[in-house]
Amino acid sequence: MADEPKTISPLKNFVAGGFGGVCLVFVGHPLDTVKVRLQTQPPSLPGQPPMYSGTIDCFRKTLIREIQASSGETKYTGTLDCAKKIYQEFGIRGIYKGTVLTLMRDVPASGMFFMTYECVSELSAPRILVAGGIAGIFNWAVAIPPDVLKSRFQTAPPGKYPNGFRDVLRELIRDEGITSLYKGFNAVMIRAFPANAACFLGFEVAMKFLNWVTPNL
Repeated sequence: MADEPKTISPLKNFVAGGFGGVCLVFVGHPLDTVKVRLQTQPPSLPGQPPMYSGTIDCFRKTLIREIQASSGETKYTGTLDCAKKIYQEFGIRGIYKGTVLTLMRDVPASGMFFMTYECVSELSAPRILVAGGIAGIFNWAVAIPPDVLKSRFQTAPPGKYPNGFRDVLRELIRDEGITSLYKGFNAVMIRAFPANAACFLGFEVAMKFLNWVTPNL
């Protein structure tokens, strides 16, 4: 007799997926900050060193800057205050600035992410970590160029890029060359494996726990 297909619980998947996301952010957020700083640093002037010489230098300077800023005045007091001020200044379009670039990044990258992860069938804890980590690396190998464009576009002054990502792409290649589309590569790859391994391990652990606590849900 053939095995009956397992019943999928949307609620369990939602809760377990949320916990996996928490694990991803907890492990990966520091290097995500470094990634954005590297991607948005201005090109150095002739004869001048760049603002950040690499991932470690960026991490060190970011840490020092944040410690110094904690005693001074800040532009936003938190997430809600930031969203409110952006909405007041730019309206709903300001909240969704960079949406097209985000889709250009996430649609192919997520496809690569889950395709790679699903190649592993027996999900023991070590396999989950390896599969999730490798999936994260393949995800970001595809996602880095549109992510660089997104970071530049979202942090640019209003009106700097009237034609959207095409202007960002044109400026980056003209001023910094094709390799500028891979700014933050080291930070991304250092972050990708542990963060995504933690994400999928968190998901699988949470799902097993939910199945144990509420087997009939």
